[in-house]
This record gives sequence, structure tokens and C-alpha cells, in this order.
Amino acid sequence: MYHRCSTVDNDQNDISAVPDLVYKSVGMAPSSLVPDYVDFFAGHLGHLTSSQREVLENFRANLLKAELYTAPADGTKTSHDDPTLLRFLRARGFVLDLAQKQFTNTEKWREEHDVMTLYNTFDPVEFEAAKRFYPRWTGRRDKNGLPLYVYRLASLAPLQKELDTVPPERRYQRIIALYELMVRFAFPLCSHLPHPSSPTPISSVTTIIDLEHISIGSMWQLRNHLGEASRLATANYPETLNTVVVVNSPPFFPTIWGWIKGWFDEGTRNKIHILGKEPGSALRDLIHVYDLPKPYGGELEWKFEDDPNLDDDAKAALSGVMPKGPVVYMDGAVMKPT
Repeated sequence: MYHRCSTVDNDQNDISAVPDLVYKSVGMAPSSLVPDYVDFFAGHLGHLTSSQREVLENFRANLLKAELYTAPADGTKTSHDDPTLLRFLRARGFVLDLAQKQFTNTEKWREEHDVMTLYNTFDPVEFEAAKRFYPRWTGRRDKNGLPLYVYRLASLAPLQKELDTVPPERRYQRIIALYELMVRFAFPLCSHLPHPSSPTPISSVTTIIDLEHISIGSMWQLRNHLGEASRLATANYPETLNTVVVVNSPPFFPTIWGWIKGWFDEGTRNKIHILGKEPGSALRDLIHVYDLPKPYGGELEWKFEDDPNLDDDAKAALSGVMPKGPVVYMDGAVMKPT
């Protein structure tokens, strides 16, 4: 059974300027939360209404006519799978014209930045180094099977000078490459692994944003870095963020929210949840305790600077180790992108 839950941390300063704390989880909600029953995977494959299925069919037909989509034929794969198409449809409330406009703009953007070649030829050493500046996969998943990412902003402060030496164009390319890793490796891998909604594919992530020990000055310095990634994702990788949980929010968080809320569309803003200094209870409703890092009330030995700590199923699928550099997961195997 799926619940949508709302609560407010009374120990926090006034957060009336930020969205209501709303998060989706599986299992029984804490008694302090009022459940609102929803299908966690509404709008995904296997969870479509008849009208949504019709919109998806029309979307494919329109994109095919516009030569933006290639259907599978004679053993060849489709240019864009249904989970990708549905991300654009969900982002635009299954309004066909709006979804097609965003999809068209994204395809133009991908061509302009030669995204496929960029990812396929990205230097593996630089690729691994770039991960230090962006949300990192823990190697674990939430209770619904979504990959769990963590972004600890205080870990970026000592790297600020190094970040500043990277030319803006190359920073932008790094962001693209890491999003490609998410959609071409993490999503298909987690879809392949056992998860409660199988065979519904996984096409979004749960992210913990940790603001512990971050100063308002550091946030100001990082604002362009963070904003660039957020705007890129909203425009070109829609509906890849399912749940964003902000933990250890400082007293000045309302000021930060005033800076950053314009980076996100309304749908994304409604997925951002604000927790206090002891987030474990709420997070354990969303993430199994053995998959939740210790700093956030779980049992997992993992910190932001670490490589993914793979669970047993992921280890089996990846021959025991997380691959380095740009890779894809396809047909049950890790492959170099081509």
C-alpha cells in the first residue's frame, strides 16, 4: 500500500517559505503523519490509465512523424524507450503538445551538445573526478527500488578552488555526462534488479541533500554551480528526481530557498521535503535501515566521499564492483557506450 505523508519539524525555524514537507513511502506511516493513499508509480508503465495509454500512443506517432523517434523493427531497438517518453509526459501532465515541445527542444539540445559522442568519449579519469562535485549514488536503493543519491554540500567547500579552475563549458559537459550515467546506467541497472514494482522500470531517483556545516557564504559561492545543474535537469532530464529530502537544514534555509526555488518547475518544487537535525525516523519510512547511511539514521557504512557500497543484488549484476568511467547497462550487462 502506498502513502503520501505530510509533517512539519517543529524544531526548525520558520519554513513557511518552502514547500510543505510531503514525501511518498511504502509501508505504515508514523502515527504523526496523515496518510493520503496514492499509487507511487502512477504515470509509469504498468500503472497507466486508459487515457494515459492513448496519449503515449499518440506521442509516439507524433514523434515518428516529426522524425524524432524511431520505432523498433527487424531486431533493432527503439530510439527512445517508453520510460523515457513517459518522463516527458509526466513532466507536462500528459498534455501532448507541451510534452512534444519539451521533447523537441531536448532533442535539439542533445544535437547541439553532441551528447552521445560526449558521453561515449569522456575521459574516464576526469569522469570519476567529476563525481566529487555532484550528487553521488550510495550503491543502494529506497524501498521502491529507486537509486539513493546523497549530496553533502559541505564536502564541496574544500574543492571550491578546484571547481573554479574548470572552464564553464567543461563544467556543463561534466553535468551532462553524469546525467547520462544516471539514465543509461543507474536506471536500467535498478530496473534489472529485484524491486517491489517489477516489471515497472525505474526512471527516477531519491536524493538526500545534506546541509550540515554549510555556511551561507559557501552556499552563495556554490549557487551558480548548483543552479546550472538544476536547470539543465529540469529542461532536459525531466522527472528524474522523484524525492528530494533536505536534511540538517540551517536556520537561514528560508533565505537559501529564496535563491533556488526559481531553478525548479512547480512539479519538482513539490517533491522537495525539509527535515530537521534528526531525519532518521522519516527517512527510515522511505529507505530500509540497512540501505540508509549512518549519518542519516541508518546502518550503512558510507559517506559522501566513498564509492558506491553495492547491495548484494547489485554486486551480483556488476560482478562485484562498480564500473569506472562512462558505461551503460543493457540486456543485463555492463557495456562501454557506443
